[in-house]
Amino acid sequence: MTARQMRILEAIIEQYAEVAVPVGSVMLAKLFGVSSATIRSEMVQLETNGYIAQPHTSAGRIPTDKGYRYYVNQINESKDESHPARIDRSARAIDTRIEAHVNRADHTIRSAVDSLAEVTHNLGLATIGDQLYMSGLTNLLSHPEFTGSADSIQKIARLIDNLEPWLREAAPNEPLNVFIGSENPIGRNSHASLIIGRFRSPYSDCSYIGVLGPTRQDYARVMRLVRHTGAMLEEVF
Repeated sequence: MTARQMRILEAIIEQYAEVAVPVGSVMLAKLFGVSSATIRSEMVQLETNGYIAQPHTSAGRIPTDKGYRYYVNQINESKDESHPARIDRSARAIDTRIEAHVNRADHTIRSAVDSLAEVTHNLGLATIGDQLYMSGLTNLLSHPEFTGSADSIQKIARLIDNLEPWLREAAPNEPLNVFIGSENPIGRNSHASLIIGRFRSPYSDCSYIGVLGPTRQDYARVMRLVRHTGAMLEEVF
């Protein structure tokens, strides 16, 4: 992938995350200061290589799971600092809420999950041992990806129902794990991404905190907030 193609892919992902509408060449041409024809040529290459797709004729492009994976890998390699002001405000909100409920472990976890759900507008979740905490189902189901049909809701519900036993069995051990769309071991067609991190806890060897949301989201920001929340819980515990 060329440097310009990488920037175009990033722009498509970030714009699509914000507006949930396929991104067209005219908008990108203005952004990059080149002709629409140049952008269309680059988009054809990105589409041929599987990083973006055209949902229907005459539409703009949307990222594919492969495109999102490339983008997330770039974030991990570059330690992306996107939207620092928004991240700092959200991180402070998480810290304040957790610090107000440090007397009981279950209240601490609940406050962390509630905070993540609120600042990311996704489903917040945590597991400690056999206990699963969730908050923000309304947030999740309000995304346009999950409001169109009963089938999409069923796929998300199936993923949620099987999430705890899968985490117990797989025990992913990276500080931050990102499972994008079809990468999910369950609910592969749910158009959802699971961003979840493992944190050290005196209550269980398998403690996780994270969010479940649409594949269309601000990965840099959400990944950073999940990392921050896990670190905060380790500090409190």
